[in-house]
Amino acid sequence: MVITRRRLKNKSENGGCHKKELSSLARMAVSFKYWDDCIDPQDMEEMWKQPEVRTEWIDAGETQGQRVHLSRDPDGQSYLTQTEMRAVAEIVTRRHFHSQIEPEMICSIADLESNRRPLSMRYDKKSKVTTIGIMQIAPKTAEWMFRECDYSSYPVEEDPNILCRPFVNVYFGAAYLEWLSKFDDEDRTEEFIVRAYRGGTKKASHKSTLPYWKRYLSVKESFVSRKHFDGPSPTQAPTSPTSPVSPVSPCSGVGLYWDVRVSSEDMEQMWNHPEVSKEWTKSKERRGKVRFSYDKEKKPYLSRIELKAIAEIIVSKYFSTRGIKPTVLCALAEMVSMRFVDGIEARAGIMGIDYSTAFWLYTEVGYRAYRVDYVEDLTKPFVSMYFGTAYFAWLSEYEGRERTPQFVVQAYLAGPKNVNLQETGLMWLKFEQVLSSYEPRKRNQESCTIL
Repeated sequence: MVITRRRLKNKSENGGCHKKELSSLARMAVSFKYWDDCIDPQDMEEMWKQPEVRTEWIDAGETQGQRVHLSRDPDGQSYLTQTEMRAVAEIVTRRHFHSQIEPEMICSIADLESNRRPLSMRYDKKSKVTTIGIMQIAPKTAEWMFRECDYSSYPVEEDPNILCRPFVNVYFGAAYLEWLSKFDDEDRTEEFIVRAYRGGTKKASHKSTLPYWKRYLSVKESFVSRKHFDGPSPTQAPTSPTSPVSPVSPCSGVGLYWDVRVSSEDMEQMWNHPEVSKEWTKSKERRGKVRFSYDKEKKPYLSRIELKAIAEIIVSKYFSTRGIKPTVLCALAEMVSMRFVDGIEARAGIMGIDYSTAFWLYTEVGYRAYRVDYVEDLTKPFVSMYFGTAYFAWLSEYEGRERTPQFVVQAYLAGPKNVNLQETGLMWLKFEQVLSSYEPRKRNQESCTIL
């Protein structure tokens, strides 16, 4: 999303003023290294007063009174963590706004617009408008709100570059959201506000902004779920793996191919799996056009051989040192999704991992072998298995200590805060029963071994 110098050089059609503006902002990225470079001292003090921010910064080795580093993504671009983003949104709304604009709305839009990157820039060829910063605000829009709408806390007319500063950009983004909330002197819905923010008031109900609204709902859930954490430590996760997500549309009609939902590399691994290759060859499947199996309601599902192969591939590639048995993952998949590719109800995909948990594992814990940008990504079998395994691995050491198999299974199915080892009962018995279909018990063996 960030436009580099080389890209600017190739964008001659942007026009001189746009190239000059973007080039000026791009140069700032070279020295935009610390929080202290982009916020006022009093704002820095306010950030240190936020308990979650303070804990996160201290855990990262930062010291109050010294400059605080901005986080960097793998491309070297600075970004705000979710904790920092929430703090900025809460401080700005508390200071300046008393309307329906909630911090979660600001955080979610910031995620969608810029991945929380303060130096992010985008140029729209059609409208010939450049948008800047965390909330992707156009300088002309900020100047208009400053001049005409009395949002005058920051002198944006004097220096458009201040839009790169997180507090300033969030302020004008929230101001625009507030203006939209009363558009044409009517109280507007959240959906109208969000879709109009993306496409303008004329497209608030147009089909072109509907995907943005759906993505917004999914991303918002990841920020809302953080309210329920025990604390801000990166070793903590949402208290439940089943928080609501936007419904995943089931596939309609027979004809969905594996190759649509699985990368070519992973498909090659599947074809190299002896049992899968045998099953697919017997069914007369062809490379590049492998069909999913379907039930009588035409819903795609995995065979047990396919499910077990995916679990084995994911564990061997990414979790080989964690001692996780692929058969255990298969049993969990059977329980939460019945092996349906799209999942069941609120549980997306074969492993039933909700978007907020997967997004948290990706952004905060560092499980990044697969991207998870939308809830629909979790209907890809390998993606769902990967994040399901990551969550299982995290639960096995929940709160810093090794956990029993009964705890991990219960925590996976119902959330770690809902585990009651005194009442494992039917849930555990059902799990063992399902596991036996993947891992038959040996003679004189009282129960299945899961770890």
